[in-house]
Parts: sequence; structure tokens; C-alpha cells
Amino acid sequence: MALIESIEASLVRVPLAATDKEGAIRELVGMLSEAGRVSDREAVLRAVLARETLGSTGLADGIAVPHGKTDAVPDLAIAVGVAPGGIDFGALDGQPSRLFFLIVAPPDKSGPHIQALSEIARLSRSKALCRAIVNAREPADVVGLLRGD
Repeated sequence: MALIESIEASLVRVPLAATDKEGAIRELVGMLSEAGRVSDREAVLRAVLARETLGSTGLADGIAVPHGKTDAVPDLAIAVGVAPGGIDFGALDGQPSRLFFLIVAPPDKSGPHIQALSEIARLSRSKALCRAIVNAREPADVVGLLRGD
């Protein structure tokens, strides 16, 4: 339950202001920085963008999971963004991504990182939940949906 336990309203943006892939990643990293979850914003940004050059983290069904590993975070850090209009993220199905989970972890802590990815995969199987999150109007609504409130 690493994902649900670590999400709070300050780490959710509804809607994202960004309209492109790099802008979305920058915005999500900025949220983590503003929340004091990272020690070096630029190092986190570099780690996530470097991972993205290996292959898009845009999955199918409107979900993207940009992620990276860096010493600039002491623990797993997650930010969530919603872009109702969609952003081209190079997704596997060619469709725009609307729901973004940015995950950053220290290089020596792969367990929580993998657990969070697994939990996102599980959540993404519920099309109704994903639709509800994309239609949410407030960060607190997203948090409530993720926690099953």
C-alpha cells in the first residue's frame, strides 16, 4: 500500500497546467519539491527524463507512470496529476495520457518503488476508478478515490 499511504492532497494536481510530456514531468517534480520531498529538484528531473529516454512510461488506457531513481530523495516519493484533455506521452496504445503517477525512489530502495508500480498496475485495471479520478475536480477527491473513501 505504499502508493495510497504516501498520497496527500498537496501531491495531487487537478488539472495539470502542462500540455506536453516534459512540462507534465516538470510540474509533477515541482510538486514534490514544493512539498519538501526532494533535496535537489534538478537531479530528480534529470533522473526521470533520463529514464524516459529509455522508452516511454506512457502505458495504455490513459495512464502514464514516469519514474526514476536518484539520491535526491530519501524515500519513495509520488505525485499524481490529472490532465482531462490528455497529453501525448508516447503511450503504448497511441492514446493521450490523462492520469499521471510520478514515482521517484533512492537507488538502494527498489522494493517500495516496485510495490508502487504494482499498485498502480492494479488500480489501472479498474476503468471506473480511473474515469472517476480523471473527472475529479479537487486534489482531495483524488486522494479519497485512491483510498477508497
